[in-house]
Amino acid sequence: MWFLAGTFGGQVERACKVPAGRPIAFPLVNRFGDRSDCAAFMSNVRGTVRLDGRAIEPDTYQGDLITVQSAQGNAVTGEEERFTATGCGLWVQLPSLAPGKHSLKIRGQSDDFSTGVDYALSVAASSE
Repeated sequence: MWFLAGTFGGQVERACKVPAGRPIAFPLVNRFGDRSDCAAFMSNVRGTVRLDGRAIEPDTYQGDLITVQSAQGNAVTGEEERFTATGCGLWVQLPSLAPGKHSLKIRGQSDDFSTGVDYALSVAASSE
């Protein structure tokens, strides 16, 4: 699995090389906290994904128990720790893409928090 990063809010453009044969996963918008945090977040969540101009339907995760293992200096937790929380949001998992260039546009929103990432993906040709 090849994971693409979302944002902490706002709009960014990124370029990324993806190894051949790797499925891809990424969030449109997500968060973790307790069950009530996720219920409030998910009550107004929405998002869109376009891969090479084609719409992709995201998967909805209302609130799953997750384990977070962070590293020192982590932008979210601020320190190295391990804890459980409720995770929720909109995610997409794609099968591996054909070699070549691809355009991926990700948008997500919940209330006044919004994210957007425009990826220029370059999938390597298989080494076989």
